[in-house]
Amino acid sequence: QVQLDEFGGGSVQSGGSLRLSCVASEVSSITPYRMGWFRQAPGKEREGVAGIDTNGHTTYEDSVEGRFTISRDNAKNTLYLQMNDLEPEDTATYYCAAEAGAAGHEWYLLETPKFSYWGLGTQVIVSL
Repeated sequence: QVQLDEFGGGSVQSGGSLRLSCVASEVSSITPYRMGWFRQAPGKEREGVAGIDTNGHTTYEDSVEGRFTISRDNAKNTLYLQMNDLEPEDTATYYCAAEAGAAGHEWYLLETPKFSYWGLGTQVIVSL
């Protein structure tokens, strides 16, 4: 059973940056797991933001492409999300997710049903 703990949320002004981290425990290594960041704003469904496959391939939701960067450090069992040029529309609770095995299809990396393990989330608030 993989346990995921997110860190790094907070409040920033529009145009600012935050770096989220997700530490995996109860697992020897995240190397064989595909990983993703998802977010959920009040009153909205959870959506995929960025995903990274077991081979390092990444994919992004259109609205964050060029502003967010997902990365992983398998030696530290840690997933990251660097968020730059933040906008009020990025305000949400951000969740880390993991699933054993490669994605198979790129779109799997942004689909909530394709992930079994979830963190409790960290809140990001972006003000004007």
